Amino acid sequence: MNADCHRDRPRWARAFLAGALVLSGSLSSAALAETQLPRLAQAEPASPAKPGAKQVQRKPAVAPAPADPAPAANGREPDLAFGAFQRGYYLTAFSLATKRVEEKSDAKAMTLLGELYANGFGVPRDDAKAADWYKFAIGRGDREAMFALAMFRMSGRGGPSDPDEATKLLADAAKLGHIAAAYDLALLYLDGQLLTQDYARAAELFRGAADAGSPEAQYELAKLYKDGYGVAKDPIQAARLLAKAALADNTDAELDYGIALYNGTGVAKDEAGAAALLRRAAIKGNPIAQNRLANLLAMGKGVAADPVQAIKWHLIAKAAGDTDANLDNFMRNQKPDIQAAGQKAAKPWLDAIRLSRS
Repeated sequence: MNADCHRDRPRWARAFLAGALVLSGSLSSAALAETQLPRLAQAEPASPAKPGAKQVQRKPAVAPAPADPAPAANGREPDLAFGAFQRGYYLTAFSLATKRVEEKSDAKAMTLLGELYANGFGVPRDDAKAADWYKFAIGRGDREAMFALAMFRMSGRGGPSDPDEATKLLADAAKLGHIAAAYDLALLYLDGQLLTQDYARAAELFRGAADAGSPEAQYELAKLYKDGYGVAKDPIQAARLLAKAALADNTDAELDYGIALYNGTGVAKDEAGAAALLRRAAIKGNPIAQNRLANLLAMGKGVAADPVQAIKWHLIAKAAGDTDANLDNFMRNQKPDIQAAGQKAAKPWLDAIRLSRS
């Protein structure tokens, strides 16, 4: 099972713009509380959601009056404004943050106000006001505001696009220990367009973010160890990092670590473990994992042979663009009832894929 040609990997810059900039609309972090907020866990459905299904979330705009807070365990004053923000009480968050700015010129409260304006939470969305609040907070050394404004400058929100300023802000935030800033800056060093390409510097930044628990950085650093860019080639280190990222639910890492387990690259060979990881990535919609899982099911490697499931995952992967002539032949050689059962099992996924393209 080849790990080198398992996907048409995007350019580093494209990965940065498509991946990192999804954070531009929201801090998604508690810089306001000095630590990164965990991402919401994504369930692994047995089949794709039904088309047209709607989920409605209703959050009250104003929180009940808080009781007198107990002192925080670390001795710092509790951040009531951010607490209200986390619970979805945005008007209360706005009021408390404004008061904190007026009374204490608090940088975290300034960043929170920027976040509220950036997302239109409790107030009309206003990118210019958001950028202004981020600037005020940056003047007081807040790393989260540096990161948020960097995302604005990279995407052209709240003012003209300015990649150079964005890069400087990322560097400043990374120096202050901002995990996502370090990760994004590393991607820019890999790309070599806004910054001189420097694999060693990228590896250093990824390592810092990886040690701080970033699954994305763990994955990217693993790729550098695998290929020997910026660090000595080390398949054992690569596998160790992939295992960490896979444990943290990183889909790419689940795929690559599954392949490493199957081949015994940098880790003891474990076909059953490989099949389990590939299934996890396949359920989350990764076409390469779907294809690899189909092959294992067809061969009975690491999992009991199951031609119906092999056909199902082959058809799903094929619909997403991952063709496989061997699996086409495998399907044709099955009895008509097996083929029909596989096609029926794949149908909800195929319908969802077609709907997503319409």
